[in-house]
Amino acid sequence: AATAVKNYARRHPHSMGVWSADSKSHVATMNGGDFFANEKSTTIEESTSAKIEFVAADGKSIVLKDNLSLEAAEIVDATFMSNKALDTFLDQQIQDAKKQGVLFSLHLKATMMKVSDPVIFGHCVKVFYATVLEKHVEIIADLGVNLNNGIGDLYSKMEEDKKMSPDKKAEIKADIQALYADRPDLAMVDSDLGITNLNVPSDVIIDASIPAAIRTSGKMWGPDGELHDTKFIIPDSSYAPLYAATFENCIANGALDPATMGTVQNVGLMAKKAEEYGSHPTTFEAPGNGVIRIVDSEGETIHEHNVEQGDIWRMATVKDAPIRDWIKLAVTRAKITGWPAVFWLDEKRAHGREMIKKVKSYLKIHDTQNLELPIMSVYDAAKYSIERARSGQNTISVTGNVLRDFNTDLYPILELGTSAKMLSIVPLMKGGGLFETGAGGSAPKHVQQFVKESHLRWDSLGEFLAMAESLIHLARTTDNTKAAVLAKTLNQANEHFLTHNKSPSRKVHELDNRGSHFYFAMFWAQALAGQTEDTEIQSRFSGLAKELEEKENIIIEELNSAQGKELDLGGYYDPDEKKVTEAMRPSATLNALFSAFCG
Repeated sequence: AATAVKNYARRHPHSMGVWSADSKSHVATMNGGDFFANEKSTTIEESTSAKIEFVAADGKSIVLKDNLSLEAAEIVDATFMSNKALDTFLDQQIQDAKKQGVLFSLHLKATMMKVSDPVIFGHCVKVFYATVLEKHVEIIADLGVNLNNGIGDLYSKMEEDKKMSPDKKAEIKADIQALYADRPDLAMVDSDLGITNLNVPSDVIIDASIPAAIRTSGKMWGPDGELHDTKFIIPDSSYAPLYAATFENCIANGALDPATMGTVQNVGLMAKKAEEYGSHPTTFEAPGNGVIRIVDSEGETIHEHNVEQGDIWRMATVKDAPIRDWIKLAVTRAKITGWPAVFWLDEKRAHGREMIKKVKSYLKIHDTQNLELPIMSVYDAAKYSIERARSGQNTISVTGNVLRDFNTDLYPILELGTSAKMLSIVPLMKGGGLFETGAGGSAPKHVQQFVKESHLRWDSLGEFLAMAESLIHLARTTDNTKAAVLAKTLNQANEHFLTHNKSPSRKVHELDNRGSHFYFAMFWAQALAGQTEDTEIQSRFSGLAKELEEKENIIIEELNSAQGKELDLGGYYDPDEKKVTEAMRPSATLNALFSAFCG
């Protein structure tokens, strides 16, 4: 979190739900037969090419993936999730949720784990709705229902089918409703519309849904529109301990306090499609009983597993250069902050053991004197981090790319109420960097409003925060003192911007993006004029700061009065630059000040 955002959150803490010491909410995960348990990992000694093949019980083979390029010193993992073990686990958890009287809620990330997680989701749908699916098996097959798309696919296929009688549709729907009486209540995506957690796999994304539940006292919404204790189902045990440790801490100690809690930064290993998030091209459902193996160009088997039809098998890799850079970044961040930098690696996991060898070896290259760089399992690292955060201490999590996503939502949502204002800093391996904050998913709606009524509600705070961080990077890597002054004063301006609530309004004729940019410029000019570290910069901006202050009311009036009319920008993807410039710069007073300053 940028300093400005963190300070604002401490002065204006967001609401947090009240945790109960007798909460029944908990994380349930597999204790065998999953990706964690079945994983094999090795480090390639010499560069080679490889293929993934399935060999059936009768000896016939199918090449699942060919021409895989593997580099020397690259870590290669292979693992699978047993579909029988998964179904048994899910059935047990359904029964236990009913017995405990808690909601049943599945949490995956089908949007990123594009092959494995929809299949896991489909298994859960099949097990939960088993009696209905068995009763109507022929009709469901005829409809072409794909349960990996959720129970919602059954509903939509029934609506689309013109041949099915209304009575048969009503019968299937009634059977589903009757099944709910015998099953635990499902967590809901929308209680009013009756949309359950098992409706569509993309509705519930683990790294957003569980942090939101932790923020609201560890509960999910039930069919009655009320919050209830919940069984959070995370089948693969590789990452579930992150949330288990957090739940345990909150049950024991209550909700965290945003006004006092520390932060958990993250250094994530992500280069060159490293690890699980790059694995979907090498993830497969076993086409039958047999063996899936990775074979190199010399015909040597790198990894192999005995599998049964329907098991979910995957290969994941991580190259050596990104690992070296990741370790360097962790050391650098620990030096800059003085905080512990924890490597989240588990000795009990095959991949973890290979990574730990490299971490221990490559840390010797760096000056690590007086740095805390422990290696911990996911559970121990999460327990350590949340305990430190609760006591107001700061920690750095050093993780692979899946935990990078999970951590950079969990801790910011608890700290700030959202992850949208968190800085994402990506130092590039050749010295540059990428800097961003927030997301652009709402941009099309903003453009529609802008064209309709000349009011642009896009909030540029993310860009302002990222700009400050990029200047810090420039100052640090080039020893540029002027860049350091610009960065420091920009962060002061950002904090002033937040404190005085100068983000755009949603309503026409009120402050919009253009007005926000004016205040941002004025606050930054004031900070530059007020600092004494660089008198040249101070002198350069003193006059502009004064004039912006004096003409504030005139400028805001000109900006706001330009609203309330339709705009022609000359296009959407390729607008007319002159028309856009006129629309975005409607204050003659402000334009004249900037022209004189830059002239």
